[in-house]
Amino acid sequence: MMKKGGVKVVATNRKARHEFFIEDTIEAGIVLKGTEVKSIRQGKLNIKDGYASIDNGEVFINNMHISPYEQGNIYNVDPLRKRKLLLNRREIRRLAQDIQLKGYTLIPLSVYIKEGKVKVELATAKGKKLYDRREDIAKRDAERRMRQHTSEKYMG
Repeated sequence: MMKKGGVKVVATNRKARHEFFIEDTIEAGIVLKGTEVKSIRQGKLNIKDGYASIDNGEVFINNMHISPYEQGNIYNVDPLRKRKLLLNRREIRRLAQDIQLKGYTLIPLSVYIKEGKVKVELATAKGKKLYDRREDIAKRDAERRMRQHTSEKYMG
């Protein structure tokens, strides 16, 4: 939970950058009910298994778990319910086109609070194969070794 420029990042999906090639990102608002905002402010949500889908010209986020608010009693709702995302028609049309023609998936990268509103950073992404992941790990490992090697030269 870090603040940067009036934006409080509540949750990030670090697994997404490991398992997908991120093509494009877009910011969307979320339609929330009752005490869900209070739970989000406390950081009690999980977007690791979340994904978005387009139904009848509307975008919904699925499998985003928002834990029930402790003092919420009867006003709490189902933690895994589908939640509508707020995007304009042009953005929805472009996302639908990317999904159908290019075979992309819509995944949430982060949830944050911006100017009092809960927002989600949605990404159009393509799944990585196992060998792509191994390649990325090998690149990171090689870069780490080079950095260590250059710092040892300067130290010794």
